[in-house]
Amino acid sequence: MRAGLARSMLSGMAEVPIAFLRAGSRPPVRTVLPGGFASSTQTRFDRRDLNLILGIYGKMVALGEWRDYAIDFLDDRAVFSIYRHASEMPLFRVEKQPGLRNRQGEYSVIAATGHVLKRGHELTQVLRVFDRKLIKALAVQNG
Repeated sequence: MRAGLARSMLSGMAEVPIAFLRAGSRPPVRTVLPGGFASSTQTRFDRRDLNLILGIYGKMVALGEWRDYAIDFLDDRAVFSIYRHASEMPLFRVEKQPGLRNRQGEYSVIAATGHVLKRGHELTQVLRVFDRKLIKALAVQNG
């Protein structure tokens, strides 16, 4: 009985053609978000954003303060997480939320506790929150 059931399932599957698409001909993925509107792309950091973030990250790595990072691209935000050790929770998160562009600003730096340290429209201004930490790390290293 089992063999007959398996054959009938396989024969039904064999009748359905499999469509193969070329990589360039695939339509963009559409995700329906809560609220009913559709999003066809994920939020991403652009090259300028990543250059600014990685510039500060590199300085802090050179000082031994930070050791690892992760980048997440979600539908509504892009997140750059900064770690002291890979097995820990992130010390800081730099987030880009285009949905907040016309309100508080699309960029924010969030501490491990969840507190927003700085939020704004320009990433360079938001990343200045790390200037104090950079100066403090330099003072400890030199002195």
